Amino acid sequence: MKTGKLYICGTPIGNLDDVSIRLLKTLRKVDLIACEDTRMTIKLLNRFKIKTRMISYHEHSKREKEDYLIAQLLQGQNIALVSDAGMPTISDPGEELIRRALQTGIPLEVIPGPSALTAALALSGMDTSAFTFAGFLPHRRSRRRGELEQLQSEQKTIILYEAPHRLRECLLDIVEIMGAERKLAIARELTKKHEEIRRGTAGELLHHFSASPPRGEICLLIAPAEDKAAETNWELIIAETEELINLGMDKKEAFKIKAKNYGIKKNELYKYFVEKKRPGIQD
Repeated sequence: MKTGKLYICGTPIGNLDDVSIRLLKTLRKVDLIACEDTRMTIKLLNRFKIKTRMISYHEHSKREKEDYLIAQLLQGQNIALVSDAGMPTISDPGEELIRRALQTGIPLEVIPGPSALTAALALSGMDTSAFTFAGFLPHRRSRRRGELEQLQSEQKTIILYEAPHRLRECLLDIVEIMGAERKLAIARELTKKHEEIRRGTAGELLHHFSASPPRGEICLLIAPAEDKAAETNWELIIAETEELINLGMDKKEAFKIKAKNYGIKKNELYKYFVEKKRPGIQD
């Protein structure tokens, strides 16, 4: 018996009018649609009067659900894999099912669709020649800070996804690790009615979103790090260190973070502070 095909389908990230003709044809012709959340996918199906049977398949699905889908494919059934929005496997479920399909010899076909990360990059005004996509940062603060420390010297535009209720904490970590003057862009609710993109420094965006907590899906873009081989800009480093202290950080910790950021000695940074006689800094 000829095996079925697994279609990896990109779906609209917000605006259903972004759906492709090819996607609609695929969703109509397959035997089954494996959905991250059937309650989300039914909105797309109802809009375009598609009656194909659905089954839930998400990151918490048990192995038995995967076994069932593979069995259906081996019996000749065609299945469309969709996430709630965007492309399956890109910070969304589907990777393990695709891996097992490949191991079993099941053919794959991709149906491209809208992408939040490339849409945000195009809107950001940042360097688009190369970028690093880091997905969602860890929920735990220590691990999140660890990843940001690894990314702080990245010479490419960095793209992250973040949940609205964690944005402020993430921005605070960026200010502390990468500096209040690091250029950012934050895009939320892309392609939807309340689409918004804000550009500015990490300090400015931290202030804005602390006063106005965001809603909706968020893409956070971080501008490439400046070449550290350039001459040390002490005025900038002092300003960034002072910003951390003004935000409530212990001054010794602020010296430590900024010295690490710029590859300079902590006592050398402290010496410049004393010479500049910055307010709030005492021996």
